[in-house]
Amino acid sequence: MQHVSNPISSQVPGWATRKGLGRLFSTGLLLLALLASSLSSRAAVPEDTLAVNPAQRSIYMDENYYSVLEDPTGRLTLADVQSPALAARFQKLRGSGQPPNIQHPSSTYWLRITVRHPATETATWYLELYDSHIGRAVFFRPVADAGLAGAPAAYDSVATGASLPFATRPHPYKNFLFDLPPRRGQTATYYLRLRSDTRTSFRAMLHSSDGLIPELSVQYWLLGVFYGILFIMVLYNLILFFFLKEQTYFSYVLYVVSGALLFLTEDGLGFQYLWAGWPGLNHFIGAIAPVLLLLTFALYASGFLDTASRLPALHRIGRWVVGVSTALLVVDAAVIHSGFSFWLYLLPYGLLYYIAYQAYRSGLKPARYLLLGQGLVASSLAFLIMRKLGIDFYNNAYTVYSLYVAFVAEVVVLSYALGEKIKGIMDTTLLTQNRLLKQLRKKHQAQDRLVEQMRENQELKDHLNTELEALVTQRTAELRRQNDTVAAQNRELLEANGLLALQSAAIEKLNSELSRDLHAEKAARIEAREVDFGEFSQIYPDKDACLRYLADLKWAQGGYRCRKCGHEKSCEAREPHARRCTRCRYVESATAGTLLQKCKFSIVKALYAVFLLHAHKGNYSPAELARVLELRQATSWAFAQKVLAALQRRRLASDYEDGEPWTHVLLDATAEAELAEIEEM
Repeated sequence: MQHVSNPISSQVPGWATRKGLGRLFSTGLLLLALLASSLSSRAAVPEDTLAVNPAQRSIYMDENYYSVLEDPTGRLTLADVQSPALAARFQKLRGSGQPPNIQHPSSTYWLRITVRHPATETATWYLELYDSHIGRAVFFRPVADAGLAGAPAAYDSVATGASLPFATRPHPYKNFLFDLPPRRGQTATYYLRLRSDTRTSFRAMLHSSDGLIPELSVQYWLLGVFYGILFIMVLYNLILFFFLKEQTYFSYVLYVVSGALLFLTEDGLGFQYLWAGWPGLNHFIGAIAPVLLLLTFALYASGFLDTASRLPALHRIGRWVVGVSTALLVVDAAVIHSGFSFWLYLLPYGLLYYIAYQAYRSGLKPARYLLLGQGLVASSLAFLIMRKLGIDFYNNAYTVYSLYVAFVAEVVVLSYALGEKIKGIMDTTLLTQNRLLKQLRKKHQAQDRLVEQMRENQELKDHLNTELEALVTQRTAELRRQNDTVAAQNRELLEANGLLALQSAAIEKLNSELSRDLHAEKAARIEAREVDFGEFSQIYPDKDACLRYLADLKWAQGGYRCRKCGHEKSCEAREPHARRCTRCRYVESATAGTLLQKCKFSIVKALYAVFLLHAHKGNYSPAELARVLELRQATSWAFAQKVLAALQRRRLASDYEDGEPWTHVLLDATAEAELAEIEEM
């Protein structure tokens, strides 16, 4: 055991000179602030004196046997808390409304315990702190004969904790164990300075040296049985996994291993036997083990309940909930350290419990075992949560270790449930195989009957083949004679077909010439201004024909030239008969720069309107144009004005010739300029 003498115990009035005026000034300000706070708060109640009875082997430290002082700064020393101003601020927890645990991980907590030793005491007593997650615990006890004959109380200290190597423990025990030497007939005050980054409880117990060894032996023996059962279940199900290749067995093994890691950090055995020299690893495993337990249980439950096929909607929701909860738990363990992370497990575990209930309702009978196992663990977790929150709810040795019993029961129940499920699958497989065997037996009988029938058919076929051979020989001779006759007729038909082919070629050539002459005649009539709308529609029957005509008219004469960049190479665009510039990717439609640009009615009618107005030299009534084209008079009048303006500009052009084709009007230069201005804007 390490004993570090407290330098404060030997300090006398020259203390301020040795420590410096700065330390004295800061300590004085802190004491004044705490004194003012204590005066403004209600009066503190001292703890009860615990009278040790030699007849008792163990005494549970009730809340009224110690008082607590919270140090938010973490800089108070033993001399500070023994000063009258701070000593009066120690609060007995019973009746104060404060829970007996570390509420603020950023604060340091001082515990004061007053023990009256019996006059006949010869045994050493030990103070045990149940929670092994306390980051740093310093135990201050008065040295021998302290306080006698008016001498000042001198203290020595023992420092240990979960953030220090296991070798700092005064006794090689999974919990924190501090010894109280015999002090016959004396009343001694002990102090505990606790600091932890998690919410841990102040639960403690006094053990006599006579009763400590038997109790520790029972605890280690029971824990050995517990981990032995877990090891047997892991080994058994791992062997089943290798033999059956059933993935659920491996998920079950991972779940049990994660639970074992969690319990090794909770009871301190892992820190004692496995990673004693790595407190950081102990803290990491303690933080990650619950997360691994959640992930492995979700994986096992998903495979065991067949949620992907049985309950697909809940399966997707469960994956999201477990994933988000895992991320929040990791963030809380790594960054926030809120101390309330155990509440984040309620939603995913509750959802998995609900999914198991729905699977049971859908017909999966083994799901009732998962409900039973999780129910046992949930009931025992209630005691753990109460201890974390500092609520006195049936806190005794049975409730402290109830989670171990519940987890063993759950592991056994889940293993049995998995075996029952596999047995059910195998029974279903055997039943299916029996049905298949019956079907195969019937199929073989049918095949035997089919073979017999085929044999009879073969005999009948041989008889028929003999008769058919004679008939075929006779018929072959007749067909040979008929073939000779057909061959002669075919030769005559070939000669006739040759003559018909010559006649067809001549007729086709004549039709082509007639069609070309007809089209030329219609075009000539258009130029001669003798075509009505019906004949015009035959030449330009639809929009595609009109666009093809405009495209040929625009780009056949002067070639293509991009309106934006002046590039002279283009390719086809998505719009019919439009062109795309290969340099700037500008797309120009066939109607751009013509009188038909942005035309609001049929392009065939618009083209015929331009033809009529050009043929009649603008002397064509808009009302008559509206009647011929079946348009509204306003639309007809507006378009006629546009065409008449183009005709007027054409007559004033320097290259105008009387009787020129109407196509010159379509490519109106002013329309092109207006288009360029619009595009620039």
